[in-house]
Amino acid sequence: MKRISIPEIARLANVSIGTVDRALHGRKEISETTRKRILRIAKEHGYRPNLAARALSVGRSSIRIGVCIPKEVHYFYDQLRDGLLSEGRRFETLGVEILYQPCERLGVGELERVKELLSNDLQALVVCPGDPECLAPVINQAEKQNIRVICVASDAPKTNRSTVICVNPVVNGHLAAELMSKLLAPNSDVAIITGMISTEDHRKKVQAFSQMYQQLCPTGRILEVVEGHDDEDETFQKVFALLGRHKNLQGLYVSTANCLPVCHAVGARGLHGKIRVIATDLFKEMVPYFEKGTIPASIHQRPYVQGQVAVRLVVDYLAHGRPIPPLYYLSPHIVMRSNMHLFREIRQDGIPEV
Repeated sequence: MKRISIPEIARLANVSIGTVDRALHGRKEISETTRKRILRIAKEHGYRPNLAARALSVGRSSIRIGVCIPKEVHYFYDQLRDGLLSEGRRFETLGVEILYQPCERLGVGELERVKELLSNDLQALVVCPGDPECLAPVINQAEKQNIRVICVASDAPKTNRSTVICVNPVVNGHLAAELMSKLLAPNSDVAIITGMISTEDHRKKVQAFSQMYQQLCPTGRILEVVEGHDDEDETFQKVFALLGRHKNLQGLYVSTANCLPVCHAVGARGLHGKIRVIATDLFKEMVPYFEKGTIPASIHQRPYVQGQVAVRLVVDYLAHGRPIPPLYYLSPHIVMRSNMHLFREIRQDGIPEV
């Protein structure tokens, strides 16, 4: 089939070229009826945009991607951001532009930052929803305006978002429980340290770990679930108090990247080597705790790759018309002392993960 051009679509739809451009790129100042008619004609005739040529001809970005992710816990979100930005640079010749507008922590200030981003004529929005119920109206409105919403690291499943990119939180929780059950005696008491139960990813990990641990260690107990809100000081204080209340605690599952204050609390109680911590993700500051045996294993969610994939899905959709899958689950990696040097977060060569 011969590739149809924007002027030909304009002729068939009986509108101006500018109106076609606004419809194809989700811009404002066009009625929904006209937009649907133009998109139908473009689809029927197999239209595929030449984004590189368009970027050169108009002198500005053709794919503007807004990014709202937290700053903290920075060990995780810095890697996610770097993956997004590095992949964005790879597609600069297609006119890809990344607008980075972080919020302070998960669920803190994210609604305001997302609203600011959506006023910038976006084609896509990447967001890590800490409070999915609060974000639901703006996510749905964005999708209605043909702005594709990509959730990373956590989901907003009751919205019309285009996709979620993450490690399946149920698999994550099950895997952590299985590791814990093999490290401890069957009657061991453990606790879970998470961020916020209101966050989809955190809630599902807690539920999955609890179910699997009780199945594998039926005589063991999950004594408490501690919400640290991904705040280092709050998490340290709560875990320090937890360890004081429960003298027989044998293991801790930390379901977010906020494991350092947990390890600090273990050390402050003089419990290095006595309590096993199953952690999440990987960064250089964790190395001493792997070496001490405080962290025997961590479940790596590959945030750098999550960022890369988010940009690729948007570019593939807008440049090549490839549909965005409703779910994109990455395989988790188990990190232990013997293999941690293989991961990009620890390696010194700077080679990006693929």
